[in-house]
Amino acid sequence: MVMIGIDPHKRTHTAVAIDSGERVLDERLVYATGAQVPELLEWAKRLDGGERVWAIESAGGLGYLLAQQLLAAGEQVVDIPATLASRVRLLGTGRSEKNDPNDARSVAIAALRAAELVPVRVEDHATVLRLLAGRHTQLGWAYNKTACRLHALVAELVPGGIGKELVVSQARSLLADHQPVGTVAIERHALAVEMLDELNRLNTQRKTLRKRIGVAVTASGTTLTDIFGVGEVGAAVILGQVGDVTRFPTADRFAAYNGTAPIEWSSGNPKHPIRRLSRRGNRTLNHVIHIAAVTQLRHRHSPGRGFYDRKRAEGMTSRAAIRALKRRISNTIYRHLVTDATRRS
Repeated sequence: MVMIGIDPHKRTHTAVAIDSGERVLDERLVYATGAQVPELLEWAKRLDGGERVWAIESAGGLGYLLAQQLLAAGEQVVDIPATLASRVRLLGTGRSEKNDPNDARSVAIAALRAAELVPVRVEDHATVLRLLAGRHTQLGWAYNKTACRLHALVAELVPGGIGKELVVSQARSLLADHQPVGTVAIERHALAVEMLDELNRLNTQRKTLRKRIGVAVTASGTTLTDIFGVGEVGAAVILGQVGDVTRFPTADRFAAYNGTAPIEWSSGNPKHPIRRLSRRGNRTLNHVIHIAAVTQLRHRHSPGRGFYDRKRAEGMTSRAAIRALKRRISNTIYRHLVTDATRRS
């Protein structure tokens, strides 16, 4: 087998091919143009070996387009995390310099020696959901940033500024009643009005996007929205981040992926290891699970609130009970994903 590691960049891609003994067969630099895939395939055909696998560093980032094009050409493509490839390069001997060929070789070695390889999947409906969910998050960030700037600007115009919660209509009335005096105040007032118009535009975009997300989630046929605390946006994030649930053979593996499974820690006392909160895993997915847990805690009739109260009665701290609830929600999400996948198949 020939393992081809690729270090992708915006303008160029460096490929290094190795055999099963980590011996470098050849390397190639191609420019990021419309001919990048034909050039790589023509070069790969001349390599000695049988089956070939393309290992791309961060195939969800700069290497995304190249990975999808190779998949469309019928090639096998796997995704290698940048941290894993970097670890191979730093721990290697003789070729630890930071350059593109060494980086590509490290990617190939990481893929060759990895216990499990994550195959790159063809774009599908989950990709659409991930794009929509990502855009929803970006609009939320932009709205909050503009609102904070407006708060600061109005506080320089009107004593006391705007109330704690920004309501666009109230802010517009406040600015309409205020008559600025002086050139600086007039300009500051004009900027505040422009920010209000920007907030209106962002709010309209978010409402329109939520409708599109609702249509896309309904088209997916998922049952995730049946879970208390998981709405259409949350379901879109989960489906977009998880993709093919069959890559998680158990609920424990899924919990480790989303960071709700505790990690074991011991130093000098291996018989009594301590289990700590995990900061690993997919933090975007972990955030959705956290929001679902908080939502359940706020409603007395939710299943999560009863579970939380039982854990507190058993002597758990509040934080430990919330972590247990998040793990319970993770298991519920996993069951829904598996059931939906089985029904579709």
